[in-house]
Amino acid sequence: MPALHGAGVVLSGCPAYVPWNRPRSPAMRAPHRSLGRMLHRALKVIARPVKSDRGRGGVVVHAFRGYGAATRVEVMGRVFRQLPLGVSAPEGSLRRDLLDVLRRGLRWGIKGIPVTLELHGQRQTVTTDRDGYFDIHMALAAPLVSERIWHRGRLDAVIRGEHSVGSQAEIYVPPPTLDLVVISDIDDTVMRTGVANKLKMMYRLFLRQAHQRTAFAGVAEFYRALFAGADGHRYRPMLYVSRGPWGLYEVLEEFFQRNRIPIGPILFLREWGLTLQRPLPRRAREHKYRLIEQMLALYARQPLVLIGDSGQHDPETYARVVREHPGRVKAIYIRHVHRASARDDEIARLAREVAEDGCHLVLTDDSAEMAAHAHDLGLVSTAGLTAVRRAVAQA
Repeated sequence: MPALHGAGVVLSGCPAYVPWNRPRSPAMRAPHRSLGRMLHRALKVIARPVKSDRGRGGVVVHAFRGYGAATRVEVMGRVFRQLPLGVSAPEGSLRRDLLDVLRRGLRWGIKGIPVTLELHGQRQTVTTDRDGYFDIHMALAAPLVSERIWHRGRLDAVIRGEHSVGSQAEIYVPPPTLDLVVISDIDDTVMRTGVANKLKMMYRLFLRQAHQRTAFAGVAEFYRALFAGADGHRYRPMLYVSRGPWGLYEVLEEFFQRNRIPIGPILFLREWGLTLQRPLPRRAREHKYRLIEQMLALYARQPLVLIGDSGQHDPETYARVVREHPGRVKAIYIRHVHRASARDDEIARLAREVAEDGCHLVLTDDSAEMAAHAHDLGLVSTAGLTAVRRAVAQA
């Protein structure tokens, strides 16, 4: 079972949680950084996903963290090919980072590849789509071992019938005592991305290091409190949504780890399809709503808590979930990031609408207010609420 470790959360069996070093205070940093050094740091972040030896000059099977329930599991990922370096460049050098970024930009998904997941003696095979992505839904003949919440599966991809490329998949399955599922937006909900300012958003998403992507005060503590529950032993699914592309997966993982936010399947990114043939991101209408519906079906007996921001369409999307799935949403927390006063009136109207179903919608820019409301509903402990208040006060 998971254990609370210091101020952070360790999910046992999940290799994605690694020790981290607290970023140095501004006073300890050099007073000025050259533009070259800043670019080098940015290149390291962008290049990181292609540094693995397993991908050089060949095929990579990249599994995203999976999830499931007592009856089935789901694992998503991608099979792609990337170019070999072709030249010698020391690891960590500027030249090597530039080459790795080039390789990442030139890698391409491989369609039509059979990918097989093997988990506890069961096997399921699917075929990659035109961008090389696969989505495996495996029905379970028997429940997985309940003493663990992270399970490891084996992935094999057969390339042109000639050879197999393997990988591992980490799959989260909540314990039988599960009482609540938390689904949260990421952009301007967990971390500041400034979606209203597109240039600032792109800079923060693609150029800033993960620990520089500022988390809102108290977010980590609030999410840890939700993860643990009122008794500290709930280990609830923490499912995260982003409008960003799958290429940001590793950077988002590092951001969550460095900020000690409970890690879970960062499931809900999307493929932008940025190629010479498709230079603009694909449209993602209904993206978030469809994914929430999937979770409603998977965790059919548990209520949801939905967390988002007021800058986009989260309040409208979440109100629609309440309207079309009455009784399934316990609370909606919306981070106030907008400026127009008319938006306040729109969200107040939605709050009255969902209240008719017994759901609570809270609009605030204060994580402590969200935690206090969750505490009143019995969703978080008193110690968890205290931790959130302390973090907000110290910010």
